[in-house]
Amino acid sequence: MQLSVREVIVSEQAVEDPQAEDEGATLVEPGHNGAAAESGVVGALPVISLPAQFEFNQVDQVHLAGAAAVPAPKLGAIKAFKGTFAGKGFNTIFRPHEPGSDNVLELNLTEETLAFSPSLGSVPNRGMVQADVFLNGIPYLQTISDVTTGVPVGIHAEPGLWMAVPSTVDPAEGQTYTRMASIPHGTTINAQGTAKTITGPPTIPVVDITPFVSSSHQKIPFPSQQAATPSPDRIPQNLSGTGITQAMLDDPNSVLRHHIAGQHIVSTTVIHISTAPHAPLFGGGSDNIAFLLGFPGAPTNPNASGQNAQAVVMHATFWIETVEHTVSVPPIPAPIKAAGGALEVRPEARAAGAPLPTFAIQPPHPDAPHPITVQTKQIQYSQTVILNFNGLSWPHVSVATLVPAHAIPVNHA
Repeated sequence: MQLSVREVIVSEQAVEDPQAEDEGATLVEPGHNGAAAESGVVGALPVISLPAQFEFNQVDQVHLAGAAAVPAPKLGAIKAFKGTFAGKGFNTIFRPHEPGSDNVLELNLTEETLAFSPSLGSVPNRGMVQADVFLNGIPYLQTISDVTTGVPVGIHAEPGLWMAVPSTVDPAEGQTYTRMASIPHGTTINAQGTAKTITGPPTIPVVDITPFVSSSHQKIPFPSQQAATPSPDRIPQNLSGTGITQAMLDDPNSVLRHHIAGQHIVSTTVIHISTAPHAPLFGGGSDNIAFLLGFPGAPTNPNASGQNAQAVVMHATFWIETVEHTVSVPPIPAPIKAAGGALEVRPEARAAGAPLPTFAIQPPHPDAPHPITVQTKQIQYSQTVILNFNGLSWPHVSVATLVPAHAIPVNHA
């Protein structure tokens, strides 16, 4: 007998988000600066937390008659940034190398966690030419570990904010989004851009890690970019058995395309940001500590000698995908059924090594095994930072695919 496919509703957390836009299904997050965030923990991961009852708004309402609190602006494209996501990725970075040759290419297979805190509320920006505008945003904490050898080594920790910026007339810009981040090596970024939503999966372009001359963009390839040849100017020197392939070196975004091969992606929200956005956008930028710059004139003469590793510009694209999974729910084990507990299941893997979400099937449980369909969010990103040293520009590329880190409760419709 053919089993029917049943529709379910996914609740990603436990308390409804009072600022969430209507999406049909109920997607919820920890209470706005409430108990779930009080300890600064979502699941097992510490995140940037705000004190209980803290919420951004204007102080005018306290001091001026007739001034009222401003409702929290909609989060728009970043509203899916809720809870904690985890997954796998790939990182490439040419870094200065002394003594010996002038650079070493470090390659990392990565595991990553990206944890979001509750949204901030109404953040007032006062205007002189234009009337005041109100932003809203989401604090986050990103941590990345190298797992190439199987032994995790932390390589990145980044606290930051994603902010939704409303359209303005001065300057004349539509709705934008900005990511403000602090990197422990001594760099801060403010990257702004726009978003759009498309039907179906994303088109993920090729990205090249080959260094280049910044003035002419002439590419300067290095022997360390050949996977089959061991190289003293690469970490790991020998890639045999690591799982790092020539295709990954030629195009790190191939990892992202592999992860979604065979997935049923219903829609994708695309957010592209840059510290040097194309016109008509402007603003933002990156800043570095003195050690990275090397000398005072580095920001205006970025290819002169003397730099250690100046982070000149950062571009990134985030793809927030709605993925439809078919989950085969097996017969419920008697102890779980008797206790009225949830049964945790995962969808079938479509691509080897791709991160998969876990679903907690809530009681009452069906009597017979059957497939169900579940929609949930998945985050993919590709980020390129250009580092300048020794007269060249060196692309530092990081990519990852992230899924909800904790089991998602599934309630039968």
